[in-house]
Amino acid sequence: MARPPLPPFDHASATLKVRLAEDGWNTRNAEQVSLAYTHDCYWRNRAEFVTGRADIVALLQRKWTRELDYRLIKELWAFEGNRIAVRFAYEYHDDSGQWYRAYGNENLEFAADGLMQRRLASINEAPIAAADRRFHWDASAPRPQDHPGLSELGF
Repeated sequence: MARPPLPPFDHASATLKVRLAEDGWNTRNAEQVSLAYTHDCYWRNRAEFVTGRADIVALLQRKWTRELDYRLIKELWAFEGNRIAVRFAYEYHDDSGQWYRAYGNENLEFAADGLMQRRLASINEAPIAAADRRFHWDASAPRPQDHPGLSELGF
């Protein structure tokens, strides 16, 4: 099943692909998110390497069990052909109530059907005070269209 927009990407289609990925991740539904990836998709996520949807689901379920009230913003950095580079930031708190902001970059490669076949992510994070949070929207919904993006927030 095709997952538009399809490569090769132009600026508009790459921007839309990134926003659709952001909206999917903000659902925190690992099964749903995994459907955007090929069955044999290869991931590097921090120091963890996984292959295939089942491993992706397991990684995301572990992630979102620890990262509570997760909110993510992605921004297109560059694109060419079937590849997109993204920068992102997300905020969450742990079970003790400590808030964190994580920053990262993703290199994404897509199959002809629009499914992602490779995701290479580098991520770092730092604790923040609750008063320093910048991502304020209902965690059960996508980021509102009028909520600032990373550039507007100065990240």
